[in-house]
Amino acid sequence: MAFTFFMRDLPTLEHAANHMIPHASGRSRIRVWEAGSALGQETYTIAMVLAERMNSFAFRNLTIEATDYDQANNFGDHVTSAVYPIDELQRTPAELVKKYFEPAEKPGHMRVTTHLRERVRFRYHDLLSLQPAGNDYCLIVCKNVLLHFQPEQRIEVMKMFHQALTPGGFLACENTQKMPQELSEKFEQVVPDAQLFRKVGV
Repeated sequence: MAFTFFMRDLPTLEHAANHMIPHASGRSRIRVWEAGSALGQETYTIAMVLAERMNSFAFRNLTIEATDYDQANNFGDHVTSAVYPIDELQRTPAELVKKYFEPAEKPGHMRVTTHLRERVRFRYHDLLSLQPAGNDYCLIVCKNVLLHFQPEQRIEVMKMFHQALTPGGFLACENTQKMPQELSEKFEQVVPDAQLFRKVGV
């Protein structure tokens, strides 16, 4: 299970949103796959970033599919319930906390609002199965996961991501994950300061 936190690597997620939203314009179904969701902090960061940039009609058409492979600690329940200690929100701007969180029943905790939670679906998935969680994704986010794989495994997983993306869809990776040269004909980097790639080829 990958480690993550709210607002982690925010510039990359903002670049991803700014490129994905025009690409998804007019779609009746907008699918985003977060591969390696951990306890959901990054999942809901993505949801906040998109909610701030998409109009209400487009946001209602959005589904963020959060997947992870580790079934220990019932982490899927964390993603679904979306309850987090207040201390974890210190990096989150106050206006976003006010807009997208509400007090939880558990003292010292906040819960993500229904507005975001209803856009997220969670399920277990092993990236090394090389079977995509779905298809027709406008954006795939995979951070702090590929670095745990062998180079050959990373290439095969990225080929699977390419298969799962819409034509011209986007892949966002952690800043330490460079695109392997073997995949130069499948992805092109779209901004110089983030590991954000557009699907090319067929």
